[in-house]
Amino acid sequence: KKMSGGVNSIEAVKKKIKVLQEQAEEAEERAERLQREVEKEKRSREEVHTNLPECLPGPGEPDGVCVSVCQAEAEVSSLNRRLQLSEENLDRAQERLATALHKLDEVEKAADESERGMKVIENRALKDEEKMEQLEVQLREAKQIAEEADRKYEEVARKLVMVEGELERAEDRAEQSESKSRMLEEELKTVFTSSKSLEAQAEKYSQKEDRYEEEIKNLSSKLKEAETRAEFAERSVAKLEKTIDDLEGEFGSSGIVGKDKT
Repeated sequence: KKMSGGVNSIEAVKKKIKVLQEQAEEAEERAERLQREVEKEKRSREEVHTNLPECLPGPGEPDGVCVSVCQAEAEVSSLNRRLQLSEENLDRAQERLATALHKLDEVEKAADESERGMKVIENRALKDEEKMEQLEVQLREAKQIAEEADRKYEEVARKLVMVEGELERAEDRAEQSESKSRMLEEELKTVFTSSKSLEAQAEKYSQKEDRYEEEIKNLSSKLKEAETRAEFAERSVAKLEKTIDDLEGEFGSSGIVGKDKT
């Protein structure tokens, strides 16, 4: 818009210069025409003076001679007035011509300054256009980078969802293993308690071996069975502890905290 306004201003100045040039030419033509009229009036006055009788009519001369002289003087006076008027018109025309030429000179200088300013504006606009092109290239590159970043973000988000699902399933398995381990530990404690109770009863009733021999055999059998279960439970607990250790090592960085083993 600024460039369009500058172009319109230059065109207006050029039109004004053209009008002033036309006015100056008209003023010059008018001044030349008035100059010719003044010269013509001067020549006419000189002719009148040349043709004017040198003497006035004397006594007894016809009155027509006197009339001719008066008419000639009137014509000279009229020519003088016309000459003076023409000279005044010529002066005014010359003044108008000088004014028009002065204005023309000022307008031409203003036009030169406007053209220089226009060139500066055009150069600035050209630089702005080049900068805009560079900014558009940078914008396209930024959009491509943003699209690539969005694509990578979506890919990472999908992987994160998958890892979270796997972590949740691992935590469930760890909780189940811990629950089974606690149950086995409780069962093992019960077996140990029963074993101790049986030992105490054996010591207490050692004097009644014959009577309770069969019972002792049964209890021994149960004890062996309990020991077998205890050994099995210990092996199971060992396996569970190893499994728990592996899980803790695998998911330790994901926030799973290991619990104390009894």
